[in-house]
Amino acid sequence: MSPALPARDRILLAAHDLFYRDGVRATGIDRVIAASGVAKLTFYRHFPSKNDLILAYLDYRHQRWLAWFADALARHGGNAAAIVPAIHEWLADPDFRGCAFLNSVGELAGVLPEVRDITRAHKAEVAAALAAVLPASRRRTRQAAALALALDGAILRAQFDTADAALHTLDEIVEAVLARPGAGR
Repeated sequence: MSPALPARDRILLAAHDLFYRDGVRATGIDRVIAASGVAKLTFYRHFPSKNDLILAYLDYRHQRWLAWFADALARHGGNAAAIVPAIHEWLADPDFRGCAFLNSVGELAGVLPEVRDITRAHKAEVAAALAAVLPASRRRTRQAAALALALDGAILRAQFDTADAALHTLDEIVEAVLARPGAGR
């Protein structure tokens, strides 16, 4: 971690990497402090509690992931055919550990209810990004919602099966959703 970065950024980047890789509950504040190279007092000046850090982590992850997703969709053609290749990039990343938001809901929704709201907002923006690459139709919003749900399923499947299996099924779902009678209306 570059000491040239401001302390808050070092803390947030360290938390991002540790929370995503090892889980939020499994990662203690002392590990984040050690990884960021800041003093404990500095940490608590920026994040008065672990919950504050968790919420900042999810906001950072949201911004970072959506920017990547929009870029990946554009690089792969900016249309519905770009969805599976874009997701393939992510699933093939050696650091892939699933969806940070779904993982956080599973870990924290009962003790930090804000995680549900943040996840809901993130998933709505993912669906909007998907809608932006679908053909214009009156059903585009519903198609995007269906594909967002299928994307979540593919992410989960890639965690316990293979990325190829998840991508193959996701591809089938994208084709089926777009080929459904009345899809162009």
